[in-house]
Amino acid sequence: MNSFLTLAANRYSCRSFTQEPVSEEDIKTILEAAQLAPTAVNRQPVHIWVVQNQERRNQLKQATPYTYDAPVIFIVGCCPEDAWVRKYDGKNGAEVDASIVGTHIMMEAADLGLGCTWVGSFDPKVLKEVLPELGEWVPVAMFPVGHINGQPSPRHSERKALDELVTRV
Repeated sequence: MNSFLTLAANRYSCRSFTQEPVSEEDIKTILEAAQLAPTAVNRQPVHIWVVQNQERRNQLKQATPYTYDAPVIFIVGCCPEDAWVRKYDGKNGAEVDASIVGTHIMMEAADLGLGCTWVGSFDPKVLKEVLPELGEWVPVAMFPVGHINGQPSPRHSERKALDELVTRV
């Protein structure tokens, strides 16, 4: 198994963190991985907010209970006006691009030995109220990141068989 498959197999949605701070070096590395994420036509219609301040992280709990008291939370947003649009049906790629960036954040955190989970369950209106820095950006996902305090859920290794997941045509 190559190193990416090992990383993908071992990464899990971490929902329990220690209060040990995430180093600035690790934050920078995660942000560099996000910066390298491919986007449609390289438009890069995304922005990332890094929330480290305890008071600001507590305020995020007004928008979602799923911050898991992580020492740092990355928020990824998109700007649909800056994104590539598929000409055949007008499908805007901004949220897909933001999702690719978010996946890079999760995988780099795992590669650094940190825990992370994708949080899509939040009230975007409240999030913008507590984090006015988001401005007109559309929040797509939040990524609590920190040092792992726990184990993956028992369902972590459950996967559909490839013949259920894939159709060859």
